[in-house]
Amino acid sequence: MNTYRNDALIGGTWRSAPATVDVENPATEVSIGTAAACDEAMAHAAVAAARKAARDWGLMPPSERAALLDALVQELRHRRDDLVSVTVAEVGVSVVNARAWHVDLAIDLIASAAGNARTYRFEEAVGNSLLIRKPVGVVSCITPWNYPLYQLAAKVGPALAAGCTVVLKPAELTPLSAYLFAEATVAAGLPEGVFNLVPGSGKVVGATLVAHPDVDLVSFTGSTMVGRQVGAAASANLKRVCLELGGKSSSLVCADADLAEAVRASVDSAMLNSGQTCSAWTRLLVPADLYEDALVIAGDHARSLVLGDPRSEDTDLGPLISAKQRADVVTVIEGAIARGARVVAGGPERPGALGHFVSPTILADLDPSDPASQSEIFGPVLVVHPYATESEAIDIANGTPYGLSGAVWSGSADRALAIARLLDTGQVDLNGAAFNPEAPFGGWKDSGLGRELGVAGLEEYTELTSVQR
Repeated sequence: MNTYRNDALIGGTWRSAPATVDVENPATEVSIGTAAACDEAMAHAAVAAARKAARDWGLMPPSERAALLDALVQELRHRRDDLVSVTVAEVGVSVVNARAWHVDLAIDLIASAAGNARTYRFEEAVGNSLLIRKPVGVVSCITPWNYPLYQLAAKVGPALAAGCTVVLKPAELTPLSAYLFAEATVAAGLPEGVFNLVPGSGKVVGATLVAHPDVDLVSFTGSTMVGRQVGAAASANLKRVCLELGGKSSSLVCADADLAEAVRASVDSAMLNSGQTCSAWTRLLVPADLYEDALVIAGDHARSLVLGDPRSEDTDLGPLISAKQRADVVTVIEGAIARGARVVAGGPERPGALGHFVSPTILADLDPSDPASQSEIFGPVLVVHPYATESEAIDIANGTPYGLSGAVWSGSADRALAIARLLDTGQVDLNGAAFNPEAPFGGWKDSGLGRELGVAGLEEYTELTSVQR
């Protein structure tokens, strides 16, 4: 596995870029590779290659596209160990979570896309009309650094299944797994130009792809601030966008729930991927008379989590992605403390001399309007709030600019569902229900536009024609 790259995949050919950027291991702060820093000309060439391939790929029977996606799944499985190793190295995620949430789930999403390509009704009769779902065309996928392979798969798989061609720009901090994916597309036999990889900066490559007149749809995952910029730039060409942005999701615990189970699961969610998960439950809402008990459980569980070398099978949390990200998270924690937050576990102190680590942190005694409870921190920080009534809890849960995820815990399934119906968010998990990769994923409000995963994710990459007959 070569982690020192200076090339981009354009029209089935690897082309050298004019410059490279270093890739750092956030646990060791040592360079582990390089990636191409493509320029505008390479981005234009990638779009041209995708446009050239779009007609034939779009007209290919869905079953044939599915067969090629099946072949891609097999190639990714052959590369599983390398994908895990490079994900641990470039993201800093623990190896256990890298396998489950980054690599295996990403491969499952490509397999899901293949299955949906086979079963989806691209044509459907409605009265005297024939509704035809066509591929939107050329798609620019811009992926984040926190789940680089998973987010790639969540976008590229459905786009290819729908008959679109793709130009991918991975995050500058975590481009190495995208190289392995690109190599797998070539080995799987995808036609030239169907998948193109152009690593580079958001200001150069990203901006070019968003504004390019031959790109029909932009799928972007990242911060709400940058998402607004992407949407504004794309709108100049009336270009469609799918935006998966930030979150500040609540885990709402009812009085009749298993308190220990709910609190521990909420801590685990907030700390997953070292807290760098947009859908994490980063606000824990508990009945006022159970508040102190919940804080004891949360603090004990947070302190039990192992922070350390992400290559170790015993590690729960690795470092944050960069020195800047660590500094930003520490600033939020220190600000909350200055405003009266009680530190139940963790805190701003550096837990070691090397690496961008932040200890799993539990904060209490803040008002729900506090910045630490309103803004996406993107680090291992959980804020706990008491509530007097379930109506108040629902108001607290809905009282942020975001609406991406959430959870409800209750001894009554009907009660949990009734509360879930009142939450303004794209997904709600009841009593620790398993993640469903076929269910639509996406958010309300500042959490974005559109949906990923499952049939809904495939439909994002289609246009609809009604034929009356």
